[in-house]
Amino acid sequence: MKKIAFAFLLLFSFFGCKEADKKEVKAQTKKEISELSIYNLPSKWTTQNGKDIELKSLRGNVLVMVMIYTSCKAACPRLVADMRDIESKLEKKTKQHVKLILVSIDPKIDTPQRLKSFAIENKMNQDPWIFLRSTEENTREFAAVLAVNYKQISPIDFSHSNIISVFNPEGELVFQQEGLGVNNEKTIETINQEAAKI
Repeated sequence: MKKIAFAFLLLFSFFGCKEADKKEVKAQTKKEISELSIYNLPSKWTTQNGKDIELKSLRGNVLVMVMIYTSCKAACPRLVADMRDIESKLEKKTKQHVKLILVSIDPKIDTPQRLKSFAIENKMNQDPWIFLRSTEENTREFAAVLAVNYKQISPIDFSHSNIISVFNPEGELVFQQEGLGVNNEKTIETINQEAAKI
């Protein structure tokens, strides 16, 4: 009887050790956020669906981001078209690991309701599309991280950089496409490479 009890005790402690080992391995695989990651930014953002998020909630996805404003009649429609073109060229398995994000530089006009209407009008109100807005301060800080310059030139008009940025799953900037209607082969290649690592 003692032998059986001892065997059970030994077996139980063995499985206890196994579970502890698993937890330790899991803790080690959850990497620290690097200093270069946008996931260090503490800013809060609101989606087109009115949901409040932090950027780090997007961790684990390849992020393709552009800064626009919905009342723009010049460059922004072209940037939206460029983002659509990128989406159309992504492989199906890649798309599962990608978020295509449009960040507003005009949070006063671009309320969640306005972003939602814009998303619906442009047939972009489903995965992998996300529209974000925040405070002017957070927007300025984020634009600085992306090296996007913008300036209000009238109550409803901004001049701004035309840059599409690609971030790896850890939130580190890995590639930027600058200009309107430019060749996006390198952008697509970068997105596919980063998605393949997930």
